[in-house]
Amino acid sequence: MSLLHGAVRREPLAELSRFRGEFSSCLTARSGALFELADAVLCGDGPVRSLAELSLVGEHRRGHGGFYAAVACGGIDTGRLRRALATVPLPRAVDGRLVLAVDVPCWLRPAAHASPQRILCHTYGRGKDQHISVPGCPYSIICTLEPGRSS
Repeated sequence: MSLLHGAVRREPLAELSRFRGEFSSCLTARSGALFELADAVLCGDGPVRSLAELSLVGEHRRGHGGFYAAVACGGIDTGRLRRALATVPLPRAVDGRLVLAVDVPCWLRPAAHASPQRILCHTYGRGKDQHISVPGCPYSIICTLEPGRSS
């Protein structure tokens, strides 16, 4: 499917290539290792539990120590990254509308007593028919949905 952005039609692979180049230019220090880290995170199967596990992903070409150094000493120009993300065309419905999905999960943090953003988050099924409130930090996820069954 082609992506639409205003009246400009772009091919998805060309748009992806453009964004990858722009993302790479947003990385200011340890850029190669950070770029490979992003590739490994996106291409890995399942959740990431540690940086060392990412060394098993095919897109990883460095030692796991390089990833730790990139995370500790790497740099990202966040303003430029925001601008790059703002230029990515969003998938639209057939009639041109954006279809958004919104979720507000909580990151449960019962032991983080010093976190000022912590609130009581309602949880479901933490035990047999138990729905209890647990201290945590809510965050929002908003994504655009493509038309069709691929969403």
